Amino acid sequence: QVQLVESGGGSVQAGDSLRLSCAASVRTLTAYGMAWFRQAPGNDRDFVAAISWNGDKTFYADSVKGRFTITRDNAKKMVYLQMNTLEPEDTAVYYCAATPVAAGTTRRDVYRYWGQGTQVTVSS
Repeated sequence: QVQLVESGGGSVQAGDSLRLSCAASVRTLTAYGMAWFRQAPGNDRDFVAAISWNGDKTFYADSVKGRFTITRDNAKKMVYLQMNTLEPEDTAVYYCAATPVAAGTTRRDVYRYWGQGTQVTVSS
């Protein structure tokens, strides 16, 4: 069982930066690929970024490439999403997720564990 708790969301202006954090309660985080998804009102929960168990592989949605960076600290059981040059279109609830697919994947259906989400609001 994996419990995930996100933090770091907030309200910012376009062009600002935020760093989201995800704290995992788990015996060992290295057994899991990790990812961030986001969901805007009326939309599906969309993939944002994913990272393999040791951080050597990362995956990004085209809409965030070059602006967002996903990292992890297995010793601290933490996953981060650094978000730069934020745009109003980035406004959403951001969810941290864990999958037994340790190599990492963009597929939402294989993520078994989810956090409660943290709101990010970007105003123009």
